[in-house]
Amino acid sequence: MIDDVIQFLRDRLNQSVPRDSSDVVAEDLFVFPGPGKDDSIGLKSDRCHPARPDRRGHRAPETGRYERVSSAGARQRAEPEIRMNLWVLFVAKFPDDYGQSLHQLSRLVRYFQNHRVFNQENSPNLKPEISQLVLELITSSFSEQNEIWGALRSAYQPSALYKVKLIVFQDDDSRPVTTVQELIQNVVQAATS
Repeated sequence: MIDDVIQFLRDRLNQSVPRDSSDVVAEDLFVFPGPGKDDSIGLKSDRCHPARPDRRGHRAPETGRYERVSSAGARQRAEPEIRMNLWVLFVAKFPDDYGQSLHQLSRLVRYFQNHRVFNQENSPNLKPEISQLVLELITSSFSEQNEIWGALRSAYQPSALYKVKLIVFQDDDSRPVTTVQELIQNVVQAATS
């Protein structure tokens, strides 16, 4: 599901924040980073990249019960859902024109300022298992930025860090719940057999 979220954001940005009309190249502006040398992150020039600087994610407190009712009305045993926030770093790499990097980053921030929430109503191409995504711009200190770029093993590039809330993982392998009444019937049947 994490890949679905990042792909959704990348595709949405390519549709809504395309390359400027002055750009000759008709390629996507937002692309995934590739592998770099020595485990560094590979950022293509003249592109913007969504990257995951924090591989752990951050779990919100678990909620939910160990039991749920299926669409057919049967009670099922299920593990509690896992709620997770993702941190996504959007990097603008235009090495020959620092102003262009800042311009593209400004366009991205402006877009997310006006489109903070994505749900099934305003984004029909959002996967059905994702009820909604909420983006929040995170302002990081210089030391935090240094840690991020050190972890990416790359030189600093103009970037914006967003917290994407709330990815929910649900148990798809739920099992039927045996009620006390069913247990009593099973014991009675076993005793009379």
